[in-house]
Amino acid sequence: MTRHRMGFVAVFVFIAAASLSASAEDDEQKLADRIDELIGAKLADANIEPALPADDATFYRRLSLDVAGKIPASAEARKFLSDTRQDKRRQAIDRLLDGPGYGIHFANVWAGLMVPEIDDGFQKQALVASLSRWMRQQLDENVAYDKWVREVVAFPLENNSEGGGNEFFNNTGPTTPTAFYQSKMGKPENIAASVVRVFLGVRIECAQCHDHPFASWKRDQFWGQAAFFAGVRRPANQMGDFFIGTPLMELKDRRELIIPGTDRVVQPVFLDGKEPQWKYQASARATFADWMTAKENPFFARTAVNRLWGQLFGIGIVEPVDDFSTENKPSHPELLDELAKQFAEHSFDLKFVMRAICLSKTYQQSSVYAGPSKPQTRVFASMPVKGLSADQIFDSLIQATGNRDNSRGNSNRFGAINSPKSTFQQKFAPQEKRTEFQTSIPQALALMNNPLIATQTHPDKGDTLAAIASAPYLDTAGKVESLYIAALSRRPTEQESCRLVSYVDQGGNDREKKKALSDVFWALLNSPEFLFNH
Repeated sequence: MTRHRMGFVAVFVFIAAASLSASAEDDEQKLADRIDELIGAKLADANIEPALPADDATFYRRLSLDVAGKIPASAEARKFLSDTRQDKRRQAIDRLLDGPGYGIHFANVWAGLMVPEIDDGFQKQALVASLSRWMRQQLDENVAYDKWVREVVAFPLENNSEGGGNEFFNNTGPTTPTAFYQSKMGKPENIAASVVRVFLGVRIECAQCHDHPFASWKRDQFWGQAAFFAGVRRPANQMGDFFIGTPLMELKDRRELIIPGTDRVVQPVFLDGKEPQWKYQASARATFADWMTAKENPFFARTAVNRLWGQLFGIGIVEPVDDFSTENKPSHPELLDELAKQFAEHSFDLKFVMRAICLSKTYQQSSVYAGPSKPQTRVFASMPVKGLSADQIFDSLIQATGNRDNSRGNSNRFGAINSPKSTFQQKFAPQEKRTEFQTSIPQALALMNNPLIATQTHPDKGDTLAAIASAPYLDTAGKVESLYIAALSRRPTEQESCRLVSYVDQGGNDREKKKALSDVFWALLNSPEFLFNH
């Protein structure tokens, strides 16, 4: 090929890539507009006015917590607040979704959903850490949702008997979703209940023991799902107590189960009532995974987009997010269908849906409602206020204080059960409804007396505080502003600044002024504004 033609091809490829990128951006904005249209129509029907747009500081802090799992760094917050570009919010969305924080945060979110039943402690830390490592690889590479979910469900179990479980503890083992099956102890009923609940949004495990007179799902249907996983088992010589590292295997040709306590044998049947068409030498799990991740599956895409919506708004279009049933109706059925349709049509790209939601005016509106009474959360007339998870609180504290010893790279290791992060997590158990988050007295005391906060708000020991307090180029007002941006990602109001500058300047010498600044920083880190995403 001549140099001229090679140059032409290169230009053609560049133009084609730019065209595809522009097309994707157009589709994301169209979906964002459609979200606003459908939400707005419901509000108009109810004669409800939407809230005003959130200011830049509130938006950027919210976005960083939702996408990256922690507040923005001070320098990033200042840069965003000073940015005068009209598309700076779009740029911020792209930057955070393409940054490392997205993979770290959502790896922990998905791993937590898939491994919720392990008791807090050594085993849970090891299993979640192992699954998080695998999940982060999928998210960093933006592997399509249907592809990585299929790998979880159909992952080969024939060759996972080596290692004695050490791979779960040393963070150096193979990156696989094996921890998911380990957390279920290899039991078909446990695996089926989790897969159906996490990826299909159905709480079918309620029918495991007996039929409920008013429930949609019956016992035979539960065991019909479990039968897809009937081949998963421990080797005959490993049938003692189950512990992490107990090898698992699969008998591919086993496709039936006896319902416990009965003599009834059940065959695998899909949730939609269809019988599977078996493929030669393919496991029942693989057949189930093919059906589940198909574009036309009535549960798969809807469950995924509902989870994403629930993650970003604190409440799902179907709420609870894993309870799709005829009795539990979506608040905005047309919106749920549109999100699911676009998700499937865009190759199950999680980032596509997240970008569209974050671009919407619905997501970018204020949590403060100006009307006489605030409408119900599920009409989305304003942004719901969400309580932060234990991970978000801890990682945000590290971000605000500049503590390098417990940064994400170190504190995210689950090997040490008494690490600062694991100890902190035990104080803040997950709450099912983040929009109804309440801080208990023990939690409040844990924050106020936390060694990390105590150290990092000490005038001589805190990394961020020491740097700000000793900065010769900052006056007292500048130092107070810097503490606000570090902790709350915003500048103080004029009233806040005047009051706190006066408080700090009351100190007669530099030592007393530093102590006053440490009081300000401590109060900001313990404030409700820090503990909530609004």
